[in-house]
Amino acid sequence: MGTGANGGGIGADLTRAGYDVTFIEQWPDHVEAMRQYGIRVELPDVVQVTPVRVLHLCEVATIHDPFDLIFILVKAYDTRWAAELIRPLLHDGSIVVGVQNGMSIDDIIDIVGADRALGAVIEITANMFTPGVVERQSPRSKSWFAVGGTTPASHARAAEVAGVLSAAGTVEVSDDIRSSKWMKLVVNAAELVPSAILGLPLGEAVRVPGMRDFMSQAGREAIHACLSAGHAVRPIFGMTDARLDDPAAYADQLIDAVLTDFTLPTSRTTVLQDWMKGRRSEVDEINGLVVSVLTAAGAPHNARVVDLARRIESGELTADPSNVKLLLDALPASELA
Repeated sequence: MGTGANGGGIGADLTRAGYDVTFIEQWPDHVEAMRQYGIRVELPDVVQVTPVRVLHLCEVATIHDPFDLIFILVKAYDTRWAAELIRPLLHDGSIVVGVQNGMSIDDIIDIVGADRALGAVIEITANMFTPGVVERQSPRSKSWFAVGGTTPASHARAAEVAGVLSAAGTVEVSDDIRSSKWMKLVVNAAELVPSAILGLPLGEAVRVPGMRDFMSQAGREAIHACLSAGHAVRPIFGMTDARLDDPAAYADQLIDAVLTDFTLPTSRTTVLQDWMKGRRSEVDEINGLVVSVLTAAGAPHNARVVDLARRIESGELTADPSNVKLLLDALPASELA
């Protein structure tokens, strides 16, 4: 469900691998473009056009046969209604996988039950502005996933799901998927919204004076929130040199990994793409979660991000490089050292 840039690329990969795939999408123009032309995925070295079966949300009620495997790829704030929408089409052996940012696994569990829910971590870079067209900047060789369940019954299905997702990239099975998802949230808190506030591609935003230090502090607050919530620091992205003994240093490693391995000059974060399309972002599910977990200790960098993002979404501000002053002003000098 949900064929945004990443969903479209994954679904096309699974279709070409021979799986019987149905796309369910909430952007009407995107549905009609895919119906007429197929899904066009523009990879760095090749363009692939794949005919697909795609439905509007309103057509889900016309489906009578249940699904074996459902990948939810909507925005984190849309998780609950998407899980409710698909719940009548589950059978006893169905599995629902949240391939999303944020801690959406628990929303899915609330709707479909822990034994039928798997969490996933995704790292793919893509842009999408034209219906039916995905600019996928991470080829399959550089696309990475982790999957895992939270009960013995659901986790027993993780290898099966990994086998399917392997058509789209490298997949690892995590024995602690909540912690793995927190690691992705750390890097998202550092990069997704802060760079979008400047209205710049990620690679440009990080070069603005003061931004790399700000991102570092936001990521370090997020990894502290992970530990405060009772989760663990663990490697993701296939990292073999993860500084698990030094959480703050590891937060910086995660930021560097995304900048080095998953970022092209034109890569815009999902948040900036949302704002360019007039949509609200996942800031509450990412930086807002860090702030809510660290209520006592405080998370000033993430709190600043949440404040400015909300001002942009209300129309009070515009995403622009000049916002760097608002991001950095009045933060303790020691925090940015």
